[in-house]
Amino acid sequence: MSSLKPSEIVKELDKYIIGQNQAKRSVAVALRNRWRRQQVPEELRDEIAPKNIILIGPTGVGKTEIARRLSRLTDSPFIKVEASKFTEVGYVGRDVESMVRDLLELTVNLYKARAQESVQDRAWQIAEDRMLDLLLPKSGPPAAAKADDAKDVQVELVTTGSDESSSTREKLRSMLRKGKLDNRFVDLDVSERNLPMVEIFSNIGIEEMGINFKDMLGGMFPKGTKRRRVKVPDAMELLAQEEAQDLVDMDKVIKDAIAKVEQSGIIFLDEIDKIAGKNGTQGPDISREGVQRDLLPIVEGSTVNTKYGPTKTDHILFIASGAFHTVKPSDLIPEMQGRFPIRVELKSLGQEEFIRILTEPKNALLLQYMALLRTEGIDVVFEDDAVADIARIAEEVNNKTENIGARRLHTLMERLLEDILFDAPDMKEQRMVIDNKYVEDKLKDIKDDEDLSRYIL
Repeated sequence: MSSLKPSEIVKELDKYIIGQNQAKRSVAVALRNRWRRQQVPEELRDEIAPKNIILIGPTGVGKTEIARRLSRLTDSPFIKVEASKFTEVGYVGRDVESMVRDLLELTVNLYKARAQESVQDRAWQIAEDRMLDLLLPKSGPPAAAKADDAKDVQVELVTTGSDESSSTREKLRSMLRKGKLDNRFVDLDVSERNLPMVEIFSNIGIEEMGINFKDMLGGMFPKGTKRRRVKVPDAMELLAQEEAQDLVDMDKVIKDAIAKVEQSGIIFLDEIDKIAGKNGTQGPDISREGVQRDLLPIVEGSTVNTKYGPTKTDHILFIASGAFHTVKPSDLIPEMQGRFPIRVELKSLGQEEFIRILTEPKNALLLQYMALLRTEGIDVVFEDDAVADIARIAEEVNNKTENIGARRLHTLMERLLEDILFDAPDMKEQRMVIDNKYVEDKLKDIKDDEDLSRYIL
């Protein structure tokens, strides 16, 4: 992250997202400011708040993709939530603090997986020794003869055959590594714990109470084991996984995960316009202004209690988005507006942008379909005229019906290639050319029938 300049961040985003340069510049600056904050003197560091962003624009123009690619680019903890799913504290539903808990849960699981990968070699060695113990059980000490007087018992140390046993063990180890024992079965004790499922409705959130309740009762139930008969390779995988879990220092994992979330976490708040209050409403508005009031302290910076410990939200970057068709950002409560100082309007996409989306990005839609059909041995070629026709029809349908942006291209492509995708396993032709005539034949009737296109496209 320290080596990424704002211009380089924009260049990386350009590989996946077409247009929307202003939005890319804004998120690039916000991301670079995080690195700059780490370089300032410590007494000033905590005073610098993240510059949260509101992305304004219709669906399908790249708002979510910008935030998601940003998190992958910097390896930052990322979670997307819909603001309309939350309700005010005190009512049944998800409370706003759950998004911080979910973000931390994802990060802990990610760090745990990475830690297990780092100890995989050591875990495999231990698992190998355990497997050899199963294949070649160690002979126990000979039973001592009973005597009336314990003092008269003489213990004899038996060393005969130890070299032979060691040699056999090493032979087995060699056979195990070469795969010569892969067809042999072993009896393995696999740990399992079945806890009663209990849900508790509470003001602090059903998810957190449920998790803590299980953790609290976990020690009261015995850790059971189940004997399974499995092949040697499967047993090795189970043993290595069990040993890797034991080798991981979970306290360090949790500490690192909390620090990462606090300093680099990104929460993407979608549909924030759905919680903007409308004038003239009466009575408690538990899913609009109530949610804003609950959301405000988290965005401003507070401490959220999680099952892993308290987590501060002071420096989590919040990126909000919404279409704002019927409301304006100024309809949010004033305090909320102040916590999102950067506002960027994303432009609607037209034919020119659709052509670029189909062909330019690394994950371009045409490349995806060509790769899918190549698995069936069919080489699909799209002519330039055909691509232009697909983009033109997508723009026309968006104008006539609901404007869903680039998502319209997915619908059109599925409709266009439906027959080829269905018949591909049985097709004898190895090369298919998609020209503008093919596009017209497949899409013209549906496009021209406005009522039909509302349902199909």
